[in-house]
Amino acid sequence: MSFTGRYEVESEENYETFMQTIGIPAETIQKGKNFKFTTEVVQNGNDFTWSQLFPGHTITNRFTVGKESDMATASGKKFKATVQLEDGKIVVDFGKYKHSSEIVGGNLVEISEAGGVTFKRISRRLA
Repeated sequence: MSFTGRYEVESEENYETFMQTIGIPAETIQKGKNFKFTTEVVQNGNDFTWSQLFPGHTITNRFTVGKESDMATASGKKFKATVQLEDGKIVVDFGKYKHSSEIVGGNLVEISEAGGVTFKRISRRLA
């Protein structure tokens, strides 16, 4: 299934606990709590453009499945990662945590895991 689409955050589970687990400062956690942002994905085969649109700024990562790519976090931290496609899911190891994204019922479902804590975000398809 293609990931191409525009999605808006609808719900999150274990946000605060997960962010604490990966060492995000309390002030930053509070700023991001219940924050509704939009994700835009363009998929062309194994090539992806994955953008998160926040008020005032956008973070865009371009990657090819199976190839190391330069990436950036929402806070602007730069890193290198190799994205994999496993059973229809986009999977990447960010070092501090593992993250997967998949399309379920037309929604974008993202799961991040670290230190026994699982954070789940569901974004509904807008277009």
